[in-house]
Amino acid sequence: MDVPEPLAGRLYLLAYDTRRQRMTARSELGFLMRAGALTDLLMAGHLTDEGGKPHAVSTGPLPDPLMDAVLRQVAGSRPRTWQHWVNKGARQAVWAVRDQLAAAGWIRLEQRRVLGLFPSTKVTVRDTRVVKRLASTVSSTLRGGQPAARLDPRDAAMVALAATGELKVVLPRALRRTHKRRITELGEIAEPVPRALKKAIASARAAAASAS
Repeated sequence: MDVPEPLAGRLYLLAYDTRRQRMTARSELGFLMRAGALTDLLMAGHLTDEGGKPHAVSTGPLPDPLMDAVLRQVAGSRPRTWQHWVNKGARQAVWAVRDQLAAAGWIRLEQRRVLGLFPSTKVTVRDTRVVKRLASTVSSTLRGGQPAARLDPRDAAMVALAATGELKVVLPRALRRTHKRRITELGEIAEPVPRALKKAIASARAAAASAS
């Protein structure tokens, strides 16, 4: 059974609660989509880290719309931190990944109105076995004990980002605490993106708390 190739698509599906048939981690999802795209670009050699800031080695075009957009943004901007690029356009990144997954047949979108007034989009994963397969990969990567250097780098990165983004449906807090050292080890493969993701989420939560 296939799974989406881009990390952003995989992380989106991992945020789906198959029991309740709904998306979770809505506040963090946009940051995760951007972090997934940045990690893919970093691992593919399209981006490098220079002094704590991403540098575009190429300008595309790339077949994945989100990765292509992120690469073009970095290439066309003055040097900025990784956290800046995790933050930038986070909400739009969710829509981009969602629509791409729908077009490829991974999910179904249903337009509706909450309380008959507010427009909303219901997301349904067409084949939940895909989510379960991804969750199984997360579990085996986390618990397998194999050195991170010998793992599929994208599996390691997926687990590190899912943990950093607190995808509780697949990595509840107790599990993240138990395997904290392992998660840190896996995250080294994708650094500095997981660290930037953690800062972006913390900053957003602090801003939300101060505004309430």
